Amino acid sequence: MKQFTTDDLNKQIGDVTDAASREPVVLTRHKKPRFVLMSYDHYERMRTGGDPRRSFHISEMPAEHAKLFDEALDRLAHGEGSDDKP
Repeated sequence: MKQFTTDDLNKQIGDVTDAASREPVVLTRHKKPRFVLMSYDHYERMRTGGDPRRSFHISEMPAEHAKLFDEALDRLAHGEGSDDKP
């Protein structure tokens, strides 16, 4: 994900919005992430669940996702599923 400072947003709004039209971008202030800028279409897909990459707060994660997540963590804890083959 690309990053821009809030100063970049003021100085290079065209570059920042062009990047945000392709993918979400992080806007930083004082070297800390503060905002995410994305296209309205991308936002709507996330909001309505039409995007399989939808994000959830851990407390709102659907049960079937939580189960898959827990299983994946267990496999990683046992050294399975990583790209590094022994």
